[in-house]
Amino acid sequence: MGINYHFLEDDGEKDLDLEQVEDRLRELYNQMIRVAYSKVINKSDAQDAVQEAWVSILTKQDTLREQSKLYSWAKTITANAAININRQAKRSQGYGWTEAQEEQAQAGYQDEAGLQFEISELLALLDPRSRTMLLYKFYYGFKDQEIADAMNVPLGTVKARIHRSKLQLKKLDKQSDAQGM
Repeated sequence: MGINYHFLEDDGEKDLDLEQVEDRLRELYNQMIRVAYSKVINKSDAQDAVQEAWVSILTKQDTLREQSKLYSWAKTITANAAININRQAKRSQGYGWTEAQEEQAQAGYQDEAGLQFEISELLALLDPRSRTMLLYKFYYGFKDQEIADAMNVPLGTVKARIHRSKLQLKKLDKQSDAQGM
């Protein structure tokens, strides 16, 4: 008896080949792990949250009404699993965290928020098309060909622009670090 992968099919799409299934599972996993990392207090719990989410997805796949909503549905399940793991961790440590644990968690959130702010500032310095390509590639996880199709430009242009944009971001980051010292 094989595993039913019909929940990965877009509406109206039938019979995905193994490579398409693997690509979609990999993309779904990458999005789920990002959500889990952003929600758990202890980063080693992120994989546990994703594993719990997969179990829920596979057991409740028949409840998904619109296949086009799979990714948001999976990310919501992952976020809820991560929150449950955080609750369990708090309970197992007693009702109160130690002051050091609370400070460590708060510092982690502040560091992450600061990093996101710094990345946003650096991205704002790029031209809009380059910024969009970088976001498609590294935030949304699009493949280069998907970016080329979405932006109606040749694949080589996407690759070159992403490469140049990464170099420009590194240069800008070094400049901001030098000015911040």
